[in-house]
Amino acid sequence: MNEKRPNRLGIMGGTFDPIHYGHLLIAQTAAEEFDLDRVIFLPTGKSPHKLSDQVTDPAVRCEMVQLAIQGNPAFTISTLEAENTEVNYTYQTLLAFRRMYPDTHFYFIMGEDSLDDFAGWKNPAGICRTASILVAVRDDDTSGAAAKIADARVLYTADIHLLHAPVFSVSSRDIRQRIRNGKNVRYLIQKEVEAFIRNHSLYME
Repeated sequence: MNEKRPNRLGIMGGTFDPIHYGHLLIAQTAAEEFDLDRVIFLPTGKSPHKLSDQVTDPAVRCEMVQLAIQGNPAFTISTLEAENTEVNYTYQTLLAFRRMYPDTHFYFIMGEDSLDDFAGWKNPAGICRTASILVAVRDDDTSGAAAKIADARVLYTADIHLLHAPVFSVSSRDIRQRIRNGKNVRYLIQKEVEAFIRNHSLYME
């Protein structure tokens, strides 16, 4: 008799300020390509990499994420980091998830820019011991990312893979700037998220 395979959970951390279709495309691709049971969106709270006064309130960003993922049974949200008033470190968060979800294989989803900075993260080797790493790229040419992944496999004994997500080159920063300049953001973010941003006058200054 075949043994039941462990649950597979993707963890997609990010500021999500605001969440956009690029984030959703990456999460959906990860779920399909790596046969994940669910992808957990993990909005950052107090990040060691960004000044808190430059980021929208965590509760507001969580609301936008919730609006964006509603209706997709493969997506859910965790407010674990958003509700933490201390600085969040990914390796600690992953250990917390391991305690909450035993018998689970975790896949931590990151962008190529995060992989570039990975050596400066707190305990990168510990992150790689706790989860497989999926690296999403925004460029059709994946040769550079593949080389970085090969190096990380050796350096951290990591189970790390390239995530072949559709190219979506717009960033949250671009969207904030468009809103600030009065430009249309249709087809970049979901209409529910856009309505939320308008109703709360976000990104106007």
